[in-house]
Amino acid sequence: MVEHRPSLDPAVAETRLAVRSALGGLRPGAVVVGLSGGADSLALAAAVAFEGPKLGMTPVSVTVDHGLQAASAEVAETAARQAEGLGFDARIVRVDVAGDGGPEAAARSARYGALADAAASADAVAVLVGHTLDDQAETVLLGLARGSGGGSLQGMAPESRLADTPLLRPFLGVRRTVTRAACSAQHLDPWDDPHNDDPRYARVRVRTTVLPVLEAELGPGVAEALARTAEQLREDAAAFAEMIDETIEDIVEHAEAGISVSVAALAANPAALRHRIIRHVVSSEFGGSLSRTQTLEVARLVTDWRGQGPIDLPGCRARRVGGRIEFAAG
Repeated sequence: MVEHRPSLDPAVAETRLAVRSALGGLRPGAVVVGLSGGADSLALAAAVAFEGPKLGMTPVSVTVDHGLQAASAEVAETAARQAEGLGFDARIVRVDVAGDGGPEAAARSARYGALADAAASADAVAVLVGHTLDDQAETVLLGLARGSGGGSLQGMAPESRLADTPLLRPFLGVRRTVTRAACSAQHLDPWDDPHNDDPRYARVRVRTTVLPVLEAELGPGVAEALARTAEQLREDAAAFAEMIDETIEDIVEHAEAGISVSVAALAANPAALRHRIIRHVVSSEFGGSLSRTQTLEVARLVTDWRGQGPIDLPGCRARRVGGRIEFAAG
C-alpha cells in the first residue's frame, strides 16, 4: 500500500520559497523578524521558523508596541505568544511615538529604530519585514500621485540596509491574499489593524478605493504591473548610479568653498544623467535633496546661461563661474 502524504498548501509553499530564496545567501546566525501580528508578518514568521533553522539560523521576533491604540499591549503579547509557539525568541519593545512628519512617519521611525537595536543586540545577520506585492503597488501609486520622480517610483527594494544590518523584504513578489491564506492553512490567528481601514490615511484610500477601481476598469494585474515597474526602475537607477560613479571623478573638482562641476562635461551628457549628477553632488556633499524645479534651475546654468545669479538650494548655493558650476555651503 502506497502511503500518501498530505500535500503542502500552495500559499504556505509560496511563502516558504520566498523566504528560502531571501535567506540563501546569508551566513548562519540570528535573524530578526518584525512581527506586528498581522497576516503578512505572521506568515513571514512561520516561513522563517520553518526555513531558518535548516540554514543554521536562530529566529528572533520583535513586536513593537507603539502605544497608539488602547489594546496595543494585548495585541503585542498575542503576537509574541504565537511567535514563541513557532520557535522564536519573541521580544516585545515598547516605544514612544513622537517627531516630525505626522504619526505614520513617527511610528515608522520608532519601529525601525527598535528593529535596528534588536538586530545589534542579537548580532543578527539580517532583519526581515513582511511588505508584500500589494504594499509595493501602493507605494508606487502614492509616489506617482505626488510626482516624486523615479526615486519614489522604484518602491521598496528587496534588500536594503537598516543601520549595519541587511534589511530583507522576501514577500515583495507575494500577494496579500497569499499571506492570509498561509496563516489560515497553518492555524495562525492574524490581527487586523483598524488603521488599515481608516480612510484618513492616503495609503488606505489607495488600497481600498484606487487600486480596486483601476482593476475594475483596466482589468486584473494592475498591482503586478506596478510592482514590475518598480523593479525596472530600480534596475535603471542602478545603471545610472554606475554611470555617475564613472563620470563624476572626471568632471568634479574641489573648489575653495565647496565643489565645482565642468559645464562642458555636464552639457555633453544626456539630460537625465546631467540632472542625476546635479542631485548627487548636492546630496553627497551637502546632504540636501533637490526638487525637480530646483534641479532644472541648476541645469539652466549649463544649458541656458544668460548671466542669472546664484541659486539657493537646500544646504548650499549654486552659481556659474566661467566654465564651471560651483556649489558652496549656503
